[in-house]
Amino acid sequence: MKIGEIANQIKGLSSDKLFSQPVKEDNSFTDILNKSLGELNHTQVQAYDAMEGIATGKVENLQKAVQKIEEAELSLKLALEVKNKALSAYKDIMRMQI
Repeated sequence: MKIGEIANQIKGLSSDKLFSQPVKEDNSFTDILNKSLGELNHTQVQAYDAMEGIATGKVENLQKAVQKIEEAELSLKLALEVKNKALSAYKDIMRMQI
């Protein structure tokens, strides 16, 4: 491949086309938050089901059950940290003087 061919291909690329992504109206903060909380809830329900399976002895694969429980614990910790950061940011904004 020759350098001239590569240069012509690069000239055809526009930075606007490379870096701009269409903004979707349905991706509001509320929608993203509701979706994330729904996923968190689903993970927690799976963990409780896994705990119940372990307690009743109905679990076929103990490793997967424990993995679901750990995943739920980590996702809950992450959600709590995000909440704490959001509250901290809100408090910082409210303390700002205009």
